[in-house]
Amino acid sequence: MKSVRCAIYTRKSSEEGLEQDFNSLDAQYLACSAYVASQASEGWTLLSQRYDDGGISGGTLERPALQRLLSDIAAGRIDIVVVYKVDRLTRSLLDFSKLVEALDKAGTSFVSITQSFNTTTSMGRLTLNMLLSFAQFEREVTAERIRDKVAASKARGMWMGGTPPLGYAPNGRTLAIVAEHADLVRHIFQRTLELGTVKALCDELKDQRIIKPERVSQSGRSRGGSPFGRGELYALLANPIYIGRIRHKEALHKGLHPAIIDQQVWEAVQAQLAENRTGTRHIRLANHRSILAGKLFDDRGQPLVASHASKGAQRYRYYVSRDLQHGETNKEAQAGLRIPAIEIERLVTSRLATMLDDPMALMEKLSIQALSPDKTQKIVSACRAAARDLRGADQSAISGLIGTAISKIDLTPDSVTIVLDQKGLAAKLQIDAPTRDAPPPSITIPVALKRSGSALRMVLPSGENASPQVDDKLLTTIATAKQWWQQMLSNPRLRVTDLAAMHQVTESWVTRVLRLAFLDPTIITQLMAGTAPVALDFDALRGTDSIPALWSAQRDLHRVGLPR
Repeated sequence: MKSVRCAIYTRKSSEEGLEQDFNSLDAQYLACSAYVASQASEGWTLLSQRYDDGGISGGTLERPALQRLLSDIAAGRIDIVVVYKVDRLTRSLLDFSKLVEALDKAGTSFVSITQSFNTTTSMGRLTLNMLLSFAQFEREVTAERIRDKVAASKARGMWMGGTPPLGYAPNGRTLAIVAEHADLVRHIFQRTLELGTVKALCDELKDQRIIKPERVSQSGRSRGGSPFGRGELYALLANPIYIGRIRHKEALHKGLHPAIIDQQVWEAVQAQLAENRTGTRHIRLANHRSILAGKLFDDRGQPLVASHASKGAQRYRYYVSRDLQHGETNKEAQAGLRIPAIEIERLVTSRLATMLDDPMALMEKLSIQALSPDKTQKIVSACRAAARDLRGADQSAISGLIGTAISKIDLTPDSVTIVLDQKGLAAKLQIDAPTRDAPPPSITIPVALKRSGSALRMVLPSGENASPQVDDKLLTTIATAKQWWQQMLSNPRLRVTDLAAMHQVTESWVTRVLRLAFLDPTIITQLMAGTAPVALDFDALRGTDSIPALWSAQRDLHRVGLPR
């Protein structure tokens, strides 16, 4: 018969009588040991270690003997915990549920000898579940009472604790103004109105080395002393507490605390933030931002609006002719354009950067007369800095340059015309824009919109991508082909059928993939750079005659590295 190891836990709340030779703890232990002895036929054996807590309340779990008991349970040394009454273990239902969770995790049962409470039996487990249900009910009712009290208190304008906003300090159930910090809050609101965007405000605060004031919480924790982040500034500007309001979920209540910001200033700032969220200055996530919004027009003069489609977690962005986006069904509307955003954005930023790489040609295009050497050098430096920004990853800087340098972009099925903003460019270069009656300067790029596999590409007359586009899937397949070929070289017994079985694919698929191991390095280099012809995809390389033995023949077949 398997031995069932039993441990007895005893507790007494007060220290009275503990000095006696036979005290309450001994009486509990004697009764429990007699019960264990009565279960000897079931294999119960009593451990010699005693777990006695004298003079400690049952309202806490921080008891030395109880902690030793829990440690031994976790170590797997105890099968059953025996107590005289349940309240010897704990008087708190919430603590009781925690103890039961620890016992269940270790596979340990417990028994109360004076109550019908024995988790080794089905009836005992039923009683336990009922008790825990009432404990859960008690927690939920308590949480509801707390939520109702918080809602009622906030409706009366009371401050319900937490980190006080900048400019305030806790004052009982309300807030008191901290004059020095309140001046900074007013400055932030006023400069937001004057600068127009939170980004400009954030940059100015950093330039002026204005940082968050250091504050010490009631718990002694220090915070602040670092620059403001844009997220923090947005939260500060949108906090109605500065106009004397307390927010509770979607409702605003009149607070007991004084306001720092005037209502008129608050409303003006909120209107400006709302405008920036819906206008062209809205800062979206970098991978979702449509930097050409408001600039694109099709050959019918219809604007192209930013749109997107999602497939699983992948998001695809487009610019779509307005009538087509709005579901117009007439023939003219159906002739509208639907351009992949990434393609047109890369093309425009690339050509604009290339134009800025040649400042002298740009000055001629803008009809700017010869300037002094110092002025010319400043223009050259400004052009180079702008070109670097366009080739960088800062979407805000790129968007700003697009807005400054480009008036509009006209799209047709076979060309892209970038119309430059002469005044904007001149302002960017810090020169006076010439007055001229001629049409504004522009850059025309001949391109065609073609489908390659499941994607749309903007293709130059030479057949190349209008902007570098790497086919990651094809490159991964080429790497697999080279790996398989190396395996076959190192193991002459390995056959195509073996590879197919190992990777759970068909033999014909292995054969098509293996051909890619003999692809010309020049072609692979162009594929990695994203400058290979658009038509050069896996479908073009899977045929039996698509990869000739000679590399030069491969380049001729796929028109790679040939003069245009």
